[in-house]
Amino acid sequence: MKYYHRQKSVNLLMSYQLKKSLATITGIALLGLLFSTSAMAQQRKPMNLPSFDHVTYHFGFILGVNQMLFSVKTVDNLSFIKWSSTEMPDFYSVDSAFVYSVNSVPTPGFSIGIVGNLHLTPDLNLRFIPSLSFGERLLYYNIRTYKNGDEESVEMRKGITSTLVEFPLELKYKSRRLNNVAAYVLGGVKYSIDLASQKKAQQNSSDITVKLNRHDISLELGVGFDFYTTYFKFGTELKMGYGLNNLIIRESNIYTNSIDQLRSKVFLLSFTFEG
Repeated sequence: MKYYHRQKSVNLLMSYQLKKSLATITGIALLGLLFSTSAMAQQRKPMNLPSFDHVTYHFGFILGVNQMLFSVKTVDNLSFIKWSSTEMPDFYSVDSAFVYSVNSVPTPGFSIGIVGNLHLTPDLNLRFIPSLSFGERLLYYNIRTYKNGDEESVEMRKGITSTLVEFPLELKYKSRRLNNVAAYVLGGVKYSIDLASQKKAQQNSSDITVKLNRHDISLELGVGFDFYTTYFKFGTELKMGYGLNNLIIRESNIYTNSIDQLRSKVFLLSFTFEG
């Protein structure tokens, strides 16, 4: 009964966090539409940096707070698979076990990077943002073990620390300026390489870790606002990234063989400064 309520709570928490993020993005998009459609009704103010968008390219930097997690698809009929003691090196003197669920819980991290922006048309820009992101992703395994006829429900946590070198290439479509504010939407593709997960796994050989493939390709979608100040352009945006590659490296243990597909998922709230 304790397991059921805990599992239900985890699922409700993940569902709430996803709905909250989608609602935030939808709200920002609606605000951007409101700014654009009401532009003619606003009293014009002196424009800062009036020729900023007529320059071919700009550079700047980005600071952000990220939330990393996984999209987990377990193997078929997971709860009916019986795991032997040789597949459970973390459990001592256990006869067998069953895995009932595998969940990913988001944790906060941060990102820094360099912004390169190329103006293709008055409304469309091409952005290249090489970045460095730090974070940790958590996997929770709900397991029931059996020993000498006795059973016990346990929850195992596996943390995967990541240092990602990322290379996003994005198209940014923006609205017309409303005085010193412009809304935009963006989409693109990102290649990333994980520098930390394998290194940590090798250093902690005595601990059973979940190893990941280092290379990943992600699709990104986001919305944001640009604010034209006296000396530079300040931007704030909310972006989601969904990995396309299956990251799991299978080994002969209960933690990797219970997962069929493991894909990255990232939410990023960032701030850009361009001059």
